[in-house]
Amino acid sequence: MTQPLLGVRIGLAMAASHCNLYRAVATIRELVGAGAEVTPIVSPSILHVATRFGTPDYWREQIQSATPHEILTSIPEVEPSGPKHWFDVVAVVPCTGNTLAKIANAINDSPVTMAVKAQLRNGRPVVLGITSNDLLGLNATNLGRLLIARNLYFIPFGQDDPQNKPRSLDAHLELIVPTIEQAMKTQQIQPILVPWQGS
Repeated sequence: MTQPLLGVRIGLAMAASHCNLYRAVATIRELVGAGAEVTPIVSPSILHVATRFGTPDYWREQIQSATPHEILTSIPEVEPSGPKHWFDVVAVVPCTGNTLAKIANAINDSPVTMAVKAQLRNGRPVVLGITSNDLLGLNATNLGRLLIARNLYFIPFGQDDPQNKPRSLDAHLELIVPTIEQAMKTQQIQPILVPWQGS
């Protein structure tokens, strides 16, 4: 098995889209399988709020079983990642509309946004795996700002349900490895707009 990301240090920052956490855990496993050293960084509610998608204990176990690196859960734990250059890449998966808006407006109030700020401080790549029902609505302004921002790269995305959720966009997480490969070369993988099968 080839390992295209062998030795690459990735901070995998997970915003609180609870319905997408299973995809984020699967992404961690894929990155580890590709040879990456993956450190999970989680939004506080993931480890404090029970939902129909799982309890905090369940998600902690799932995340920790996917990588040997300890979960970072607070702003003070994540802040040294900038001055100490912990990560080659920070990937936000899932990146919710709320988190996207905070990044676009330089709001730093969680471990996830701290990881992004610290990475951009060093001029290093940040990869966003967007998922939100309003990215073609009011949040489109924030998406547009980040599409042209330096050192920010997007996992290709598309409308996941244009008939029932016409403003919704979702990343094709199966493309995360080539997206990271290109981001490390300061290139945005193309095409960035990819249709969803069956949509």
